[in-house]
Amino acid sequence: MTVSLTIDGRAVAVPEGATILDACRSIGEDQPTLCYLETLTPVNVCRVCVVEVAGSRTLVPSCSRAVEEGMQVMTSSARVARSRKVVFELLASSVELDLVDDDTRMWMERYSCEPGRFGPAAEPVTDRDHRHAGHHPAPDGVAAETVRQPVKVDNTLYVRDYSRCVLCYKCVEACGEDAQNTFAIAVAGRGFDARISTEFDVGLTDSACVFCGNCIGVCPTGALMFRSEHEMRRAEVWDEDRQQVTTTICSYCGVGCNLELHVQDNRIVKVTSPLDHSVTSGNLCVKGRFGYEYVQELGDLATTPIDDVLARAREEP
Repeated sequence: MTVSLTIDGRAVAVPEGATILDACRSIGEDQPTLCYLETLTPVNVCRVCVVEVAGSRTLVPSCSRAVEEGMQVMTSSARVARSRKVVFELLASSVELDLVDDDTRMWMERYSCEPGRFGPAAEPVTDRDHRHAGHHPAPDGVAAETVRQPVKVDNTLYVRDYSRCVLCYKCVEACGEDAQNTFAIAVAGRGFDARISTEFDVGLTDSACVFCGNCIGVCPTGALMFRSEHEMRRAEVWDEDRQQVTTTICSYCGVGCNLELHVQDNRIVKVTSPLDHSVTSGNLCVKGRFGYEYVQELGDLATTPIDDVLARAREEP
């Protein structure tokens, strides 16, 4: 059964149960999104995908609002453009968006976003995790408060740079019912003090985290990042233009998960999985996502003269 509606005056027919975003994409009219991912349950928090619907008092999130027969949708009205522009500006004034994808940059340019109009960045709060929720000082109206804080590095697999976190909830959903069912992280605090946290704010190694890295795979801003990528960016040697991506099958078990090996300078620098793969839907376990060092060790071994290999073997206990 199909549902007929109009989008910006254009007649569209989509299957019953489709969302407005689905309908827009079916005619090549994509909308900006930050918190939406087709493999996760929509949570409607970023509000950059809002559209205007005739008869609706408020703008509605296109990523979750189901289409209705005869619905009239406007995606480019002045009201929609103004709302999206302000949301992007508020985010960019408080969060580092230097690693967002090209689509997000394009939308911000389209709406002529000017985050600097809220003032220069205020001094960062070094201990956001222990602020009393809802009791921060009133803004001075001169500087824009940010979520900047030190990068959390408490394991060898990935880092958490919440200076880049837009609270899209994708990591929470991936850690929860939509994928891993570990529930190691959630949103703590209220208002501007809201942040992603583990239970009782313990370190990842002391939490329920199983280090599957599925939160990294869905993060849209680089707030969650492979430790290898983080260190290479700090050393200014990370270069995606020089990286080759090879799709293969994980060798750890018989499930058949697809891996995308990102290789730079003949070394694997990170591993992802395609969202459209029927087995993984972008998800992996700790072995599939992080257990690739043995590949490099075997590669190094293959290029080592046999005499050196034998000598090394004799030295090992």
